[in-house]
Amino acid sequence: MIRISFVTGELIFTAVWLLIRIAVWIRNGGADWKREALLLLMYVNLAVIIRFSFFPMELADGRIRPLILDTQNIFPFEINTVPFVHMRDYVSDRAELVNFFGNIAMYIPGGVMLPIVYPRLDGFWKVTAAGASICLCVEILQLPFPSRVSDVDDLIVNYSLLRLKP
Repeated sequence: MIRISFVTGELIFTAVWLLIRIAVWIRNGGADWKREALLLLMYVNLAVIIRFSFFPMELADGRIRPLILDTQNIFPFEINTVPFVHMRDYVSDRAELVNFFGNIAMYIPGGVMLPIVYPRLDGFWKVTAAGASICLCVEILQLPFPSRVSDVDDLIVNYSLLRLKP
């Protein structure tokens, strides 16, 4: 069993982000700082998505609980493939609203920023494909973690929010 703390998870994400950005700077012969500022906003948005998509909402002793990778319990994957069946399966109305509006708050910035940061995403179908890819990646990356559930509802809601254009 591997326990991944929130700080460790974010440090791994930050290290990967920086390595990619450095490789791009080397390939391009330098950095465009205006573009890097916009990409920093995308980085923050993705860091928030990682926090709430991978680490449990409940705190333990005031701290974010770790993500647990238990290789003994990976299979069968926790997948909800039936749309809108579990949207009301929360312990309270408040938890249901936090889940729904939390998804909105997490993904709208990415949907607005994608076409700004990547000018090649200039058409409806390109933005749609990019948004669907991001949402699908998040849901697939949750599969090996038994405490997380890949949910078709999240895919539908998040995908539709990422498609928003400025």
